[in-house]
Amino acid sequence: MSGGPKKVAVLKGGGSLERTVSLRSGARAQSALRQLGHEVVAIDVGPDLVAQLLEAQPDAAFVALHGSDGEDGTVQGLLEAIGVPYTGSGPAACMRCTDKALAKYLMREAGIPTPAFAAFKESAIKELGVAASLPGLARSIGFPLVAKPASQGSALGVKFARSAPELPGAIVGALSYDRKVVIERYIKGRDLAVSVLDAPNGSPPPDESGTEPMAPGGESVAARKEPVALPVVEAIPREEEFYNYESRYEIGMTTFVCPAELPDGATERAQELALETYKLLGCHGVARVDLMLEEETGELTVLETNVVPGLTETSLLPLAADAAEIWLNLLVQRILDSAFTR
Repeated sequence: MSGGPKKVAVLKGGGSLERTVSLRSGARAQSALRQLGHEVVAIDVGPDLVAQLLEAQPDAAFVALHGSDGEDGTVQGLLEAIGVPYTGSGPAACMRCTDKALAKYLMREAGIPTPAFAAFKESAIKELGVAASLPGLARSIGFPLVAKPASQGSALGVKFARSAPELPGAIVGALSYDRKVVIERYIKGRDLAVSVLDAPNGSPPPDESGTEPMAPGGESVAARKEPVALPVVEAIPREEEFYNYESRYEIGMTTFVCPAELPDGATERAQELALETYKLLGCHGVARVDLMLEEETGELTVLETNVVPGLTETSLLPLAADAAEIWLNLLVQRILDSAFTR
């Protein structure tokens, strides 16, 4: 059921800490879908979500819901239960990606480079004496360290510890956003992102110039059968020492370079790692893989994967798609198509 106009429920907003960003992503998706000729039902996700979906009877749901329920598999499982096709990854992939600790364990087992780390539940810190292990942990990983909530996105709750006295406070700060914390080695270097799109279902429509969009390397995107890694985006914060929540979403706080100007072989390696991670975690439709290019060693490491990438004016997915000559409307259509190719 991938051809012709559809009735699409755009799921956005909700009650997570990323509500504002989700509303902005949802609004851009709605605009694009309407321009494409689809009928749009906008749903600000809340307690009446199921009732609204059952009343609307959409052909598909476009998931623009950032944060916990939209990215941890909750909404995806609900949509499957009531028989509504939906965009993006399924419940299992969402769970694997949203739980940063689980994703990093899986990457480590698969040989995908990721910064050295440890993960603890809040209950273990309180009841199992984890605090006594922190000096050894710090020695094995090395300072500076980053403490981050295991299940938050958009750099929310990310705290730095440059020395041992700062580590407990960083952990407490991260735990204020989640009940599990990931402590990982801080990588000083260049902040990169590679968005991945599934192969289109059939030939895509021509772009605004009347020509068929081309994937990186000059190949027609319609000819690709495997997921496609889009051009690499580099985020360069203008003030903060790391790419935090404000840097991501306040226009003018970050310089974005796409395609990123990287050393020989680094672009191809970053795209290769993104595709490996996308497949390992079982993603579908679209995802964004965040990486670091270490300044000292020139090595690439994978930080995490976002299964509902933003569509805002400062989001990295639309920027990468533009660089691949996949304009916003076509990008949104490609994402919508993924609802029918699961």
